[in-house]
Amino acid sequence: MGGCVLKRSALVVMMLSLVACGGVDPDSPLGKRQVIFKEMLNVSEDLGGMLRGRIPYDEAMFIEKAARLDELSKQPWQHFPTVKEDERTSARDDVWQRQERFQELARALESTTEHLIASTTEAPLNQSILRVRVQAVEDACESCHQEFRAY
Repeated sequence: MGGCVLKRSALVVMMLSLVACGGVDPDSPLGKRQVIFKEMLNVSEDLGGMLRGRIPYDEAMFIEKAARLDELSKQPWQHFPTVKEDERTSARDDVWQRQERFQELARALESTTEHLIASTTEAPLNQSILRVRVQAVEDACESCHQEFRAY
């Protein structure tokens, strides 16, 4: 009897997690890239927040989050299969039809996060330069969204 309850509980948890994700399988390419993009957004917002005074500036935390953003910036692209796999995606069909341009913008984002990391190697950090670098990351995200994201 206890095994039955555990199985039902596991099923309920699984169903709730799918509902919480909008029904997207977290192990699917769409689910994986959604998780990465959400984390990228959160980390980027923290970096910008520190530089814009919305949250306290913490140099060590900034360096850590900048490194995490650089790491994340290289991850979502592998989860875009060669054909559209899920109609719930917020990516436009252009992602699959214009792969060369999409990959170009992905590399541009990676380059901006690398420049951000380069600006975190000498203490004390220069917040003016960091503002420029974080803005460049935000601009790279926005330019890709303008071309390839369906809002």
